[in-house]
Parts: sequence; C-alpha cells; structure tokens
Amino acid sequence: MDPLFLVVALGAALAGFVQGLSGFAFAMVATAVWAWWVDPQLVAAMAVFGGFSGQLLAALTVRRGFDLKLLLPFVIGGLAGIPVGVGILPLLDVTLFKLAFGALLVVICPVMLLGHRLPKVAGGGRFADGAAGFIGGVLGGIGGVSGAIPTLWCTLRGMPKEAQRAVIQNFNLGMLGVTLATYIGTGVITTATLPMLAIVLPAMLIPTLLGAKLYIGISEVAFRRIVLGLLTVSGLAMLAAALPKIL
Repeated sequence: MDPLFLVVALGAALAGFVQGLSGFAFAMVATAVWAWWVDPQLVAAMAVFGGFSGQLLAALTVRRGFDLKLLLPFVIGGLAGIPVGVGILPLLDVTLFKLAFGALLVVICPVMLLGHRLPKVAGGGRFADGAAGFIGGVLGGIGGVSGAIPTLWCTLRGMPKEAQRAVIQNFNLGMLGVTLATYIGTGVITTATLPMLAIVLPAMLIPTLLGAKLYIGISEVAFRRIVLGLLTVSGLAMLAAALPKIL
C-alpha cells in the first residue's frame, strides 16, 4: 500500500476522534499530520471534506440547540470570508503553507487553551461576532479551519458549554458545506481528488462516532489540553522546518 494512503487514513482517524469529542479541530489535527507529506490544495480539500462529514455525523449523535439570533452574525461574517480564503489558497506553496499553518497553531492553540482564564469580553455585540465569523470563513476557505477563531471568541464571551457547542457545530456545518461546494465549483476538488476522499471518509467514521459517544459522558477539559498542547508542538515543528527555507 502507498505510504501516502496510510498517512491520510491516520490523519483522518485522529482528527475524526477529536472532532467527535470536542466539536472542533478536525482540520487542525488532520492538517498537522498531512501538511508534512501532502500538497496544500489536496490537504485543504481533504480537510474540508472530512470536517463537513464529521460535523454531519456529530450532528446526528450529539443533541444541539439552534439559536438563530445568536448564530446569524457568525454565519453572515463567515460567508463573506470564505471567498477570500478560497482566493488565497492557490497562492500557497508547500513551504509557505507550513509556515502559515504552523504560525496559526502556535498562536491560536495556546490562546484557546488559556481562553477560560482570560477576561470575559462583553462588548462588540453582533458586529464582533460577525468579525469572528469572517476570520473563521477566511480560514475555512484556506483549509477548513473555520471553527478555531469562533470557538475562541465564544470562550471569551463566556458562553456555556452547550450554547458554545451549538453555535460552533451549526457554524462549522454551514461554513464547511459552502466551502466544499466552492471547492467543487472552482476545481480545488476534482475527479483526481476522489480516491483520497474515499480514504478519508471510512477512516474517520468510527473514530468520530466514538468521540461523539464519549462526549456525552465525560468532561472535555483535560482532553482539550492534550489536543491543543500537541497541536502547539506540531506548529512549532512546522515553523522550524519552514523558516530556514524561507530565510
């Protein structure tokens, strides 16, 4: 078997489990594995496809609310950001992709890890929610990382766990669905991409369901610490690999 297939399957399985348990981070976890060996556009296609599929599975197994008034600013901002991210994607070569994604992990993951300790943000209203959604849409268009900034923002807002999960799951489901359709329309996903997508789906299926099942009965705090800590280390490794080539 081609070693690339094994790398794709491993990344999808790990990311599916994390997303099923925590409701976020499929693209961050999968890309942290795939970015070392796979072309950036293929990474983005697999991350968006896997993230969308995982959100559908999680939505069927974990009950979530739906507050349109709370969700709408995030969605409007995200829809405005997706075309920007899709436009940036073709400009990224392998080294630049590792540099950008590594920097994202190194900055975002520790902040998300410490988000509950930071002062709660009460100001900004719906405009600030929309701005968080816009950044999420841009990152989603680049590589399916639509949930990172909105998740952090919801944490800083002091949203309860269930309300936050409802916002992020619905937001991610919408953004990843639109991004996936955009990738198909713009040629990021082609018939040549389908064999890899056919590996991603079965590899992530059982881990996602297992993670979603565990979410119902356990606290995710310790798990989030481990995942975000490992992603930070992965980001540092990507920076260490990319910076010498850039410089």
